[in-house]
Amino acid sequence: HVQLVESGGGSVQAGGSLTLACTLSGHIKDDCMGWLRQAPGKEHGGVAAIAGDGSISYADSVKGRFTISQDNAKRTLYLQMDSLMPEDTAMYYCVADRLCESRNRYWGQGTQVTVS
Repeated sequence: HVQLVESGGGSVQAGGSLTLACTLSGHIKDDCMGWLRQAPGKEHGGVAAIAGDGSISYADSVKGRFTISQDNAKRTLYLQMDSLMPEDTAMYYCVADRLCESRNRYWGQGTQVTVS
C-alpha cells in the first residue's frame, strides 16, 4: 500500500523560508517524485520534480528560490522554499508517479503554505 505523508507547511512572512517533507511508504516501481501546488481558485500546477534518472526540473516561478531534494535512505522528498512570496500561498502536494507516468500518480494529503 503506497502512502505519501507531507509535513512542514505553515505560515510565514514574505521573504521567509519553509521546508516541506514527504515520506513515502510502500513501493513504487521506477518512480518520479515531485511537488504540485494549488492556490485558491486555480488548478494544480507543477512546482518541482525529480525524475527517475535524478534530473531535476522547476517551474519558472520558483527557480532560484526553491530546491527539491530526496533522501533515498529515509525515503523522503524535500522542498526547501526560500524568499517566499505571497503568490506562493497554496496547498502543496507531494506526488509520486509509477513508471514516471502521471496517469499512475499517487498523491499526498497536502500541506498548506501561507505567505503574508
